[in-house]
Amino acid sequence: MKLALKVFVALLCGTALQVASAQSYPTRPIRLVVPYPPGSSTNDILGRALAQRLTTALGQQVVVDNRSGASGTVGSELVARSTPDGYTLLIGVAGPLAVGPSVYPRLGYDPVKDLAPIARIATIPYVMVVNPSLPAANIRELIALAKSRPGKLNFGSSGNGGSPHLCGELFKTAAGIDMVHVPYKGGALAVVDLLGGQVQMLCTGVTALAAHIKAGRVRALGVASLRRTALMPELPTIGEQGLTGFEVNSWTGVVAAAKTPQAIIRRLYAVIARIVNDDDMKNFMLSHGAELALMDPQEFGAYLKADIAKWAKVVKAAKVKVD
Repeated sequence: MKLALKVFVALLCGTALQVASAQSYPTRPIRLVVPYPPGSSTNDILGRALAQRLTTALGQQVVVDNRSGASGTVGSELVARSTPDGYTLLIGVAGPLAVGPSVYPRLGYDPVKDLAPIARIATIPYVMVVNPSLPAANIRELIALAKSRPGKLNFGSSGNGGSPHLCGELFKTAAGIDMVHVPYKGGALAVVDLLGGQVQMLCTGVTALAAHIKAGRVRALGVASLRRTALMPELPTIGEQGLTGFEVNSWTGVVAAAKTPQAIIRRLYAVIARIVNDDDMKNFMLSHGAELALMDPQEFGAYLKADIAKWAKVVKAAKVKVD
């Protein structure tokens, strides 16, 4: 009985300390790690905008620390191995957190065990486009064309194991078709060859293709999200065109090292939720091709686990190998 009482008192004291810590948090600057080079992606742009607003909201400087390398896994591992005190945060991205565990056999961290979700804040919708010379005006026509020419059509990507590659592989599996994957060293090169007709189809973030779609240089067939995107509301989803539940996007969130006190996690979520729900931030995100997609820590954690499992199946079925 005395032992049980001691355990109860210890737990009570621990909870009280966490609450007190969260109430005073933060007492010094916070480092926000972005796992990509400065200015190289929407994730960096969103990270900087969030850091600026967090600085004001928290009353402490939030400093962006770009730690790029190995498709975002270097910066992600740095945070996974940091002290779990809320002073080192990560702009968590789908690539290194959801896809990485399947395509990198020696990944230096476990996104579920080593990181604590705080908030998913946005998604960047993926859109499927084709070169205008291809006789397909929608997803159904593309599928029919591919079935009539098995192994004759191709699709480009930014490289093996990236989200554009896996979007194509998921499409092949869902539609029951055979297309040839053509990997490039970066998404820009894939877009150039799509425009030139060297590759016929590409599935990637809407921000990379919006200007070309508007100019008619490529033909958009469908958006790879569960709902139509506010960025192109006239474009039907791939699910609306027969492939129910088809979803590929690049999501952005904030995570910390595992074992970060829950009181601090909750405080950060509350502040981030207020920031991203502000019209100014929502409009800023839309201007950079990202849509508000807020999830709390529990929702984000469940979503991450499901996303990891989803891409593990795609990688296994496609026998994806990273160069």
